[in-house]
Amino acid sequence: MKNKSYIGISFIVLIFGIIFIPKIVDRIQKGETVQNDRMSLSNEIKDEAAKKTLVVMGQVPQFSLTNQDKTTITQDTYKGKVYVLEFFFASCPSICPVMNKNMLKLQQQFGKNPDFAIASITINPEKDTADVLKEHAQSLGVTMGNWHFLTGDKATIFDLSNKGFNIYAGESKDKVNGGFEHSGLFALIDKKGNIRCRRDAQGNPILYYDGLEAPGIKAISEDIQRLLNE
Repeated sequence: MKNKSYIGISFIVLIFGIIFIPKIVDRIQKGETVQNDRMSLSNEIKDEAAKKTLVVMGQVPQFSLTNQDKTTITQDTYKGKVYVLEFFFASCPSICPVMNKNMLKLQQQFGKNPDFAIASITINPEKDTADVLKEHAQSLGVTMGNWHFLTGDKATIFDLSNKGFNIYAGESKDKVNGGFEHSGLFALIDKKGNIRCRRDAQGNPILYYDGLEAPGIKAISEDIQRLLNE
């Protein structure tokens, strides 16, 4: 019985060898196995590269505002520059001081690069005149020539914030300390005027960067450098 079992197993192995080994040898000779492995590795590399590529969310909305030196500034003023944009107001008692502090960190890191700029747009233009904004910039310790504190028509600015960028800003004199409420988000714009952002852990665009917490500032700092290198 044992001899018959061995003969049966040997027969199966022989049949397997006859049918499959030539195919395996043929694939190896043609390099198909190696090619498939390389394609798999190549796809993984492409996926990783895609994750690190900053998403283009669209063109920055058009605007025309006045800076602290009473000079007209538009979106074209920033062409050829990587810049960070925020909505704030000078007398803000809550999140603006934190945003200011974090913007100063970006100034310290990138301020000497002529291809970097900042746009700080007030949502309280009735009080934040050019003179007030100039004093505010000086009190913060702003040294960058490319950091523009911008004021203009109130309705235009609110439209730019809520519709142009979809970054919330609102007036609430009775409910909010300071009379205005707004998000602490920073927008990142590339040299061609595109709003750019990274992806989250699930691969979704984050749209804007948290201007209040350290992880958000770290992320936008890394991505500013990426855009400056483009």
